[in-house]
Amino acid sequence: MVTKKKKTAIEALVLDKDAVQKLKASLCLDGSVSDEEVRQIAVTLKAFLEMTEPVQQIQLVKKAGAHLEELREEKVDVSLIRPSLHTLALVFVSLQAKNPLRRVCASALNSVASWLQEATVDCLSACLSECLLTPDSDQHPHITDTIAACLDGFPLGERCIQRLLPEVLHFLEKALSGFIQQNSGLIGRHIAQAQLMHLCLTAVKTSMLVLQRSQDATSAALQAVEGSCRLQSSLGSLLDRYVDILTNEEFIQTVQSTAGMASVLLLRSAMGPGEDLATVVCMLLRGSGKGTDAAPCWLRPCLAGLSAEGRPLGISLYLCHGALAMLNWRRATLGPRWEELLLLVPHTLLLLDTSIKESSTAMLVARVLTLWSSAALDCLQVERPSPSPTLYQSLQGGSALHEALLERVYSHWEHPLDGVRHQSRALFKDLIVAHRHASALNLAQPDPYITTLTHGLLGLEWHMRGKYGSLGCLVELLGAHHLLAIQPQLPSQLLGLMGDQNMAPYASDLLERLFVSHKGQLAEEEEAGVGGPGGWMELWHQTWVTPLLQVLCRARLDQTTYILDYFLPKLLRCSPSSLTHMVQALQSMGPRGAGPPGSRGAVGALMTCLRAARAQGVAPSLEEGLFGGLVPLSLLRQALVHKHDQVRMDALGLLCETHRRTEGVSPQEMELLRHFLPPNVNCQPPGVRQLTVSLLKRLLCRVKDSSTLLQKRMTQERNQEQRDRDTLTLATYKEFLCWMCETLLEVLVSGASFPSCLTALHLLVLLGQLFSFSTEPDVFAIGSKVTFAHAQNVLYCVASNFLEVKQLASVLLRQLPPSTVGLQDPERLSHVLCAALELSTSTKPYDSVTAAHLLDLLVHQPTLPAALLAYAQAQGLPFQLPLQPASQASEALMLEHNSLAVVLLLLQRLQQEVVSAESSLLQAAASRPLYGRAHCITAVLQRLPLGSLTLTEQWRSVVSKLIAVCYRMSDIVSPVVQSSSPEGLIPMDTDSDASAGLQRILQEIQPRDTNDFFTSARELEPQAGDDPDQHDKTKETKGVCDGGEGYRVTAQMVLVCCWRSMKEVAMMLGELCQSLPLQYNHVDEAHTGLVTEEQVEGVGLYFRQQLLQSRHRGAFELAYVGFVRLTEMLCRSGSQSLQKLPSRWLREVLQEVKSSDPSSKLCATRRSAGIPFYIQALLSSEPKASSCSLLRMTMRELTSLAAPSADQDDKNSTVSQVHALNILRALYRDTRLGENIIPFVSEGMQAAVLGFTSPIWAVRNSSTLLFSTLITRIFGVKKGKDEHSKKNRMTGREFFTRFPALYPFLLSQLQEAAVTVDSASGVVKLHPSLFLLLLVLGRLYPSPMDGSSSPMALAPFMPFIIRCGRSAVYWTREMAARALVPFVLVTQIPATIQTLLQDLPSEPRTKSQQNHIHGTLLQVLFLLHSYQAEAHRPLQTGSGIGHTLRQRMWLASRQNCCVVTRGAYLDVLQCLCGPLAILLPDSEVLELRRETLAVLAASELLGPCGPPTDATASLLSSLGPGAVQYLLSLTRVALSASLEGPWRPLWAGNRLLESVLRGPLYEVRELVLDGLLEKLDEEEVEEQQQEEEEELAQERRSWLDKSTLFTLSSLALNETHHQCLAKSLRVLCRLSSHGEEIPWRDGDQQLSHIHVLSRLLSLVQSSAHSVELLCDALTLASRLLVQLVTSDPQTLCASDLPTLWGRLVCGCCGDDHPAEVKLAVAEVLVNSTTPLLASPTLPLGLSTTLSLWRSLLTLLQDEDQEVRDSASDFISHVAPHLLHSDVAGVSVSPSVALDQGVGALCALLVVWGQERAGLLTLAEWLLGDEERTRETASEIPSSLDEEDEFLFEKGELNLWAEPVQWARLLHRHLIALTATLGTESRGPGKDRLRTLRIQVQALTLDAEQALEALPGPLPQFSCAVEHARLVLRQARATLALDVLERLM
Repeated sequence: MVTKKKKTAIEALVLDKDAVQKLKASLCLDGSVSDEEVRQIAVTLKAFLEMTEPVQQIQLVKKAGAHLEELREEKVDVSLIRPSLHTLALVFVSLQAKNPLRRVCASALNSVASWLQEATVDCLSACLSECLLTPDSDQHPHITDTIAACLDGFPLGERCIQRLLPEVLHFLEKALSGFIQQNSGLIGRHIAQAQLMHLCLTAVKTSMLVLQRSQDATSAALQAVEGSCRLQSSLGSLLDRYVDILTNEEFIQTVQSTAGMASVLLLRSAMGPGEDLATVVCMLLRGSGKGTDAAPCWLRPCLAGLSAEGRPLGISLYLCHGALAMLNWRRATLGPRWEELLLLVPHTLLLLDTSIKESSTAMLVARVLTLWSSAALDCLQVERPSPSPTLYQSLQGGSALHEALLERVYSHWEHPLDGVRHQSRALFKDLIVAHRHASALNLAQPDPYITTLTHGLLGLEWHMRGKYGSLGCLVELLGAHHLLAIQPQLPSQLLGLMGDQNMAPYASDLLERLFVSHKGQLAEEEEAGVGGPGGWMELWHQTWVTPLLQVLCRARLDQTTYILDYFLPKLLRCSPSSLTHMVQALQSMGPRGAGPPGSRGAVGALMTCLRAARAQGVAPSLEEGLFGGLVPLSLLRQALVHKHDQVRMDALGLLCETHRRTEGVSPQEMELLRHFLPPNVNCQPPGVRQLTVSLLKRLLCRVKDSSTLLQKRMTQERNQEQRDRDTLTLATYKEFLCWMCETLLEVLVSGASFPSCLTALHLLVLLGQLFSFSTEPDVFAIGSKVTFAHAQNVLYCVASNFLEVKQLASVLLRQLPPSTVGLQDPERLSHVLCAALELSTSTKPYDSVTAAHLLDLLVHQPTLPAALLAYAQAQGLPFQLPLQPASQASEALMLEHNSLAVVLLLLQRLQQEVVSAESSLLQAAASRPLYGRAHCITAVLQRLPLGSLTLTEQWRSVVSKLIAVCYRMSDIVSPVVQSSSPEGLIPMDTDSDASAGLQRILQEIQPRDTNDFFTSARELEPQAGDDPDQHDKTKETKGVCDGGEGYRVTAQMVLVCCWRSMKEVAMMLGELCQSLPLQYNHVDEAHTGLVTEEQVEGVGLYFRQQLLQSRHRGAFELAYVGFVRLTEMLCRSGSQSLQKLPSRWLREVLQEVKSSDPSSKLCATRRSAGIPFYIQALLSSEPKASSCSLLRMTMRELTSLAAPSADQDDKNSTVSQVHALNILRALYRDTRLGENIIPFVSEGMQAAVLGFTSPIWAVRNSSTLLFSTLITRIFGVKKGKDEHSKKNRMTGREFFTRFPALYPFLLSQLQEAAVTVDSASGVVKLHPSLFLLLLVLGRLYPSPMDGSSSPMALAPFMPFIIRCGRSAVYWTREMAARALVPFVLVTQIPATIQTLLQDLPSEPRTKSQQNHIHGTLLQVLFLLHSYQAEAHRPLQTGSGIGHTLRQRMWLASRQNCCVVTRGAYLDVLQCLCGPLAILLPDSEVLELRRETLAVLAASELLGPCGPPTDATASLLSSLGPGAVQYLLSLTRVALSASLEGPWRPLWAGNRLLESVLRGPLYEVRELVLDGLLEKLDEEEVEEQQQEEEEELAQERRSWLDKSTLFTLSSLALNETHHQCLAKSLRVLCRLSSHGEEIPWRDGDQQLSHIHVLSRLLSLVQSSAHSVELLCDALTLASRLLVQLVTSDPQTLCASDLPTLWGRLVCGCCGDDHPAEVKLAVAEVLVNSTTPLLASPTLPLGLSTTLSLWRSLLTLLQDEDQEVRDSASDFISHVAPHLLHSDVAGVSVSPSVALDQGVGALCALLVVWGQERAGLLTLAEWLLGDEERTRETASEIPSSLDEEDEFLFEKGELNLWAEPVQWARLLHRHLIALTATLGTESRGPGKDRLRTLRIQVQALTLDAEQALEALPGPLPQFSCAVEHARLVLRQARATLALDVLERLM
């Protein structure tokens, strides 16, 4: 990408007049000077001083420099040239930094001849010395920059610095001292403090540069006798300043880190590179005073501050950084002290790891460790005569240091900061390289350590992001062969991870490293003659391309999205020739490439590959035909209308995306786009819609760029034939663009869906931006296609309820030709203005947004002032326009005047309405709410350039009035939003009889505004004379307004009026403060503006009051938005007093929170209401790059308040604690605080856990909320449905490394809680914090890479967690079992399981603690699950687990009286004997299964039972509590034995499955049915993966016999539990779909299919209460009906069942049914298409068949996309001759399926010979369901009343269906069908036709009359919903009448 180079600002030199005169005088040479060259230099510089143009000044200085370079020593006297040199030197030191003139001066001075260099240095030194002596501290930054400029490629400047070295160092020390003093006075002024930090950093860096460039000079000066004391003093003072910075926590980390490097550099400069330096640095790192003797005496006092006790921990880190960055580690000689220092650095850094809190510090530690690894590699790679064995041994793999560093990598490779993860990856790579160097192994030698490490990494979970980077390092160092040899399936595994958005970038990066390395290795092997000739590329394709194609064809679309984004382009860049292989492989698949349902199949995969190839420039160019002839055109047409969104997008991307933006668009591509656009405009998914617009934008850019290139070429081309071709291409472009413009404009009709409007408007705006809608003749002139009707449709889009549509329509209206919009017409403009002003007072909130957009259009019209004045006169308003600009005024000035006029009018009306609302809030809420006017004013201001207004006086007056009216609005609505219960409050009119009611309400809510609920509860007592009916939520009041109109006022309307008014007040005040220029005084300079400091501070106090007192969440959340804008402005303002406001306000509110008591006005309910928002806004204003002093202070205060106080009865501390907990929760949730909040997570977690010990409910509740927030903050947002998924968990090592303070806290709390769980008395003692402790510990999980080097061992937790398993609370035992898992290493799981099992009693005892037994079994079970998921290897032989289990089998038998522990023991047995029976040797598994089956046979589940009801009651009563859980455990064992092959030899001949299906408990039967469904799912997957289907079918049915089928059918007919019944029907339906013949039997009676169908249809009719049962019954009934149609049609037709079935199916397609029901109906209709709907024999009759077709077409227009997609599958079941050739036999989108479905139905009518009857029926469809013409028209007023009453009640909306487009589609097909009718077929049915025609004519007339009766000149805005309804009715009637006229 080409970026425009940023221009450097050139400023002219400005010197003091006296200095200029002196310089001019010195440059005036007398006549005695004979050298013309010297005179010329002086004249040039004199002219330079007189010049004010910066560019000319640069030219003159360059000219003077050229003359200086040409001077000869023998011709010139040095004294004569000194004034010129002095002038240049003075100019150099006077210029500001980054001024190009300074570098030009340096170049001129540097170019002097060698004999003049000493004089030049003298002049420069004199000028610089004078600068260094300046007392003005404001000049220190400039002088510092000058010193740095002397060392920036300026050798003479460097000599000058060395000459003045003591003075320079002294000055830098003085500057740093001044900065340090200034910093203490800038607390709270964040911007000023940040600027000071930058200056301080610059000074430290400059001092480092001076020291680096003066190494030799410093050494020589220190060794000299004279002058050394002065230099020593300067160096010592400078080191003291470095120490001050290092020990001052107010300095940001960057400055401190630089100071650490500078300190080490100064020591190196003072001591040299010897062993003493290493000794002193080691002493400093250890923080001890021992070793200072090696330092010079004059340095020892300075070093005391760095080695003092209690120094900040960061000093060691900064000194480590300095030692690594400033010392040379590549020397050939490295003494023992240097090796000691090198090995000391990582130990120091690892010790710091346990105390790090800030993420920025963790980032610095990671970077320093990477620096250390690079330094260690430098030491290893330098050849030395005698290498040190200690260093080599320490860096070898397996050493203590190496393992500790790897542990550090593992604990930080999942860090939230990308930088920390990147540095961890770099450290890992350096450690591997260091190991290989230290081990002296070459790449060809096998390395056991590396192999073991690779196995460990590959064994980790793939959701760990750090794993990918480490594996990538191994690939980079060892090659892909190393990993592929260990894990050959690695490519497929990584491709399977590409479906996860979080993992896709990491997996694709590793894949790229692998296939690039693999290709290189294979090519090298072929060159070396190792591999076969030419076969290596095929092997590479088999390894990488074949798995890719399999995933693309078979995986779900959502799993392959990121393959296109991340992986496929990289693969094609690596091997462009692989595209041909992909295309050939995909096209050769044929029917096998269809893929499973939900996948893209071979066609989609082909589009994906071609799209990526073309975007990368790999696909063939257009000169070779469309994509080189690789793909047939018909295939592209199919892909462009494919059912799946991603396939369509890939095909569209293939057309639009190219490697060159100027590549032309071929006619074939434009034809394909014509095929794509119409059916894809109405696209519901936002992502697909945005991608469509993005891709088409690329295409339009191609059209524009290529047309520009063609026009340019036509002007230069002389070949007439080529010019003709280019002209034809441009004409084709114009035709395509005009077609596209017309097509999109035709979409924007009344009733268009939201997706259609949005897509069309987006594309039209793009057309306007790229080509313009100009009506003048030009190349394209697409504006000529825009008609007045089109523009009006766009205008009416502004009335849409969707904000995006409003915004885009407004933008498009400004692009369209003004003549088509019609706002130039005064009458039209007046109508729009009246509509906008009327909408601004609507009670519907979205109407005010419409008004704002209309006003935004009008302010650009020159005639608006006249319309405003006319409106004011018509309304009787004393309105006066501001002074109007001249007619030739600029557009910006006209916009400002018009906006001012609009604001003045709105403000005047708003002030009047505020006066009215002050007397009657109910009347305002019902007729003219305040928020609409305020919103319009804010919207007008937002679109103005408020920083460059010209009418300042008028705007100042407006701003003052706006702020005042905002305060008045707030005062009116505050009693509602600040009440304790604003949602139900309706204050009555103050001037009505209900005024006493208002006062009573306000008096009643006032005490609730305090926090006295902590001490006592209040009850409101009803007053005498109260009528209960008056407390109804809907109260009606009559107020006189505009003729005594009555208003219906609801609580909803009052509340909406109040909180939306609060919202608009907040937004307006925030806009005024943020956007208007500020008027303030700074030093002696006055800044003019429109808003004053006092006004800004007043607004801040207003927001404070609202946030601290509002109760309604909407009110204080929106006030928070405005307050955030205010605080952002305060920090950036130039006013010092405003900059300090956030700090002052924060301290005040914290003090108020700290002193809160029950009488405080601060709300402690509603999560402290707006208090957390207030503090959030203040803290978020603090710059992230600052020291975050406010955040640290706030968190310290809040965490101390949140901690439990010693006095639990102190109610003041309780209220403060609740506030603190709620505020902490908000701060931890605030993402803007980022990683700055992480250091305080440990304290927050401790406060949340300890808060559970409080006896007060409010504290416990707030602690719960805080704990939940911290769990999300620590472990991340939930990424899956599984609550315990490892994606939301963390390894124990990583957790305690990131939060080390939680280790002792959790351990002590757990130890305290564990004591209370085991009670011999049986009394339940539950520690309050135990639940939280186990919940946190349960979020951790073990890692195979865990080692023993961690300082925080997890072993101490284990005994207490195991002890918690004895709790009497069931959930505590389960959580303890889950929490135990991460604390047991994988290798220790077998021994731990054995220990736990041995703790169980081996025989029945009387005093056995069942809680203890159950908790132990749960722990064993969770450990087994963890081992199965992680280890995947059997236990060691002789572990004894199988023997121990068999010894305790009594726990699973009836000898155990507790059924809960019986069930738990059975779960353990099932886990060891189930499908993953890999944990024990085969012999032990077999024996264990045999004993388990014996227990099962003797259990209650298989015993004899009586009738179901009696059996259930007796069984449950005999077993006692936990019986259901126990029986479910037995059922799981029985299911495993019945359905899995290894059990069958042990259970042969017994009907185990049949027995459990007849179990008395519905829970048992439901579990069995669930197991059968899962088994059928598994078999379907296996069937898709295998080719030998017959063998599979036989194997699959081995568990299913006829007796089981009898049992299932009987269960389906007699089951009483509806869930079991639904699942039994589902099982039978699945079996039937697989070809199984279902023997329907009820007991011993054989039932016919007709009888079963009748019962199923009756079940469908009676199962409306259960969606699941309804769907399953309807699906099975439909299958039976289809079978009967095929097998026994006569018997079926003789009954009324087909009609009943059709009626039931059609009745389930309405919008009132759930999506699940409609999905089931869609599947039924799709499966019935071939035998019923599209059958040429019409088996169900015309009426029923047409009803089913209508239901199918209705589902194709359903709002739910899944329903539409499912219904569109019917296309593949329709005969090809009934469809268009492009869609026959393929999956198409619902829009195309709808069109093809109507066409197929019309063709079927011809086949059936029912054209005329079908036409009349379809004509009735065209009318829709609105048969009641006159009745509906008469209901308009009532519907409008209801609309006004319910503000947000939308009813049932279908945002996808487009009734007008559907009517046009149906009309088009009906017209085509009437054309096929002969005259002989038009005779029958004339009476029905005549009647229908009369009805349609009446409907048309009623619609026209109703449209004319709508109020207002623009009912499209005032009655938008009703107008759209009537327009639709009129359009339908018109189209239907046209069809009927053709039939007459």
